[in-house]
Amino acid sequence: MESSSIRFFLIQIIGSVVLFSIDEERDGGMKDSERRRDRHEIIAEILKTAVNGKIKTHIMYRAKLSYSQINEYLPLLVEKGFLENTKVMRGKQRALVYRTTSRGLQFMDNLDSLHKLWTRSLPLNQEVVG
Repeated sequence: MESSSIRFFLIQIIGSVVLFSIDEERDGGMKDSERRRDRHEIIAEILKTAVNGKIKTHIMYRAKLSYSQINEYLPLLVEKGFLENTKVMRGKQRALVYRTTSRGLQFMDNLDSLHKLWTRSLPLNQEVVG
């Protein structure tokens, strides 16, 4: 029986348990623009875009999401406390502005740390000292 190249990691990020599956062969030789983004990359892009406050349309275009995707992610991120929304006046119209919270910034930092650890390519049984 062949061993699978997919490894699973259980990681606790800010009180939420997240299951990562990493397919080592999936992105071999592919450009970043050619491979599919996972849910965490999409969330990180939304949070990064909303750091200084952005409206839904701006986040949608910047994160390269469809209308249905943005309507799935924004309520979830607000519910989890990663984004906050505020009504503001833009000209004569009210707009809903989304801003990344401190919890969202912490999530981004943790995800970045995880990515840095993963790209170091340490064997699974070797401990990181540090």
